[in-house]
Amino acid sequence: MRARAALRDAPAACGPLAEARALRSHPRRAAAARWWILFFHTMRYKPAEPAHLDNDRFVLSKGHAAPLLYAAWAEAGAVGEAELLRLRQAHCALEGHPTPRLPFVDVATGSLGQGLGAACGMAYAGKYLDRASYRVFCLLGDGETAEGSVWEALAFASHYRLDNLVAVLDVNRWGQSGATALGHRTDAYARRLEAFGWNTCLVDGHDVEALCRAFRRASQVQDKPTAVVAKTFKGRGVPSVEDAGSWHGKALPREAAEAAIARLESQMQTQGPCSPRPPVEDSPPVSIADIRMPSPPAYRVGDQMSTRKACGLALAKLGRANDRVVVLDGDTQNSTFSDLFKQEHPERFVECFVAEQNMIRMAAISQANINLVGSHCGVSVGEDGPSQMALEDLAMFRSVPGCTVFYPSDAVSTEHAVHLAAKAKGMCFIRTSRPDTAVIYAAQERFEIGQAKVVRHSADDKVTVVGAGVTLHEALAAAEELSQEGVSVRVIDLFTVKPLDAATIISSAGATGGRVVTVEDHYREGGLGEAVCAAVAREPAVRVHLLAVSGVPRSGRPRELLDAFGISAGHIVAAVKSALMQENN
Repeated sequence: MRARAALRDAPAACGPLAEARALRSHPRRAAAARWWILFFHTMRYKPAEPAHLDNDRFVLSKGHAAPLLYAAWAEAGAVGEAELLRLRQAHCALEGHPTPRLPFVDVATGSLGQGLGAACGMAYAGKYLDRASYRVFCLLGDGETAEGSVWEALAFASHYRLDNLVAVLDVNRWGQSGATALGHRTDAYARRLEAFGWNTCLVDGHDVEALCRAFRRASQVQDKPTAVVAKTFKGRGVPSVEDAGSWHGKALPREAAEAAIARLESQMQTQGPCSPRPPVEDSPPVSIADIRMPSPPAYRVGDQMSTRKACGLALAKLGRANDRVVVLDGDTQNSTFSDLFKQEHPERFVECFVAEQNMIRMAAISQANINLVGSHCGVSVGEDGPSQMALEDLAMFRSVPGCTVFYPSDAVSTEHAVHLAAKAKGMCFIRTSRPDTAVIYAAQERFEIGQAKVVRHSADDKVTVVGAGVTLHEALAAAEELSQEGVSVRVIDLFTVKPLDAATIISSAGATGGRVVTVEDHYREGGLGEAVCAAVAREPAVRVHLLAVSGVPRSGRPRELLDAFGISAGHIVAAVKSALMQENN
């Protein structure tokens, strides 16, 4: 267990290969050799400060190998050996797959195909934003290369010449339930990686000298990421287990485990501690404590502006006052108006091309401060048709733990949503719309997460109508039409669908006889209507009528589609009258 001590006992004049030969005599020369060479021979970091800005980064994409990661950090002194025996138990941070509950884990992995994308982001930040010396290492399994997101990440790393990134591909030929498609054909993996523009090294994954040479060469390559393709045998050195396909996620029987441990212990030569090299300390200080907008919104009530464009303008404006604001785009900059940010801050604009899987990682489990903007939502997209209409996005992001979901309705509220998301901890999603809509809020209006706006009310209100985005404007139009018939309704702009302002909804429902109508440019399942229903579930006097898109929509003009799918002002008028009629009956 003391690989670095073995190196220290080697001749004083030894170079990399001599060090490797000293390591060869160590029991970890089998399957775990890659870990020890990485953690105690190649990587630079401070074991006592796992989150130090200058540390080399390590991403375990094949998250099921977490026990080896925990053992490496136990060797480094960050995990107690007694804690290792509580692996996967409740109240123990050493989970079945790594999560940032542990200070030495930057991103959660285990959902295969995600780790390399996260490593690309770290390497990009290191090379282009921090301009620092730290390097990024990512260990992948061969099975996960069937995931398309892996190849998206490979293309990204090559395009941006991330020479500070090293991917180690563990080719042991086994997936979870059977052999992988390419088996042990490491040459086939190498050809594919080279075609994607990577510097590639083929090695025997159990040969520590070859691994040392590969990692040393990787540190000398410029303008290309490096992939170390390591041929390995699962369970190497353990009879009846080596290269067998039925051991995924299984522990050895006690007798076999004790025999394997005894064999390893018999080969140990020293009990000295392992000591990684310290990092080069040249990362710039980073603080997101004072994120602010340089000025209030410049819009006037009545201006026409789509929330998607208002979002692009807000991002550019935020970037002027905060040099750590970075925008990632998926080849939609001319539709989402993120090109406005690019024009002002090109050095902080990252084009990911049409690679959405690579852009979005396991943000919630990773406890990442990441903000996502979804444009072109709902049938109001119009002529582009159903493939371009996000109609399930609210349900998706509402179900993500800890995710804040913004749904602004005009340019002013959109600018505030961008600012609040930038300051919020954790994951945020901002839903923006394609059509131009009227500005309804004054520039000095204040917005808060979890606080809805009552935009129309009177003492005579009979029904509460809840909307957001384009449907808020439909609700206001319906309210005006109803007022001409002597029916007064209250209109609520949710602003944030999660957390929901239940107090405002419940108090408004109480003031309008318990009658509530929700209207949304989204499918009924998981949308704002169901969120409102959940908020009033314990209010027996409240009755909610939901208006939402049903069925798969089609191309058409936005106004036609809002009416065809039952969420236009006319349908809101009908729903209000129906609610009043039911009460009278």
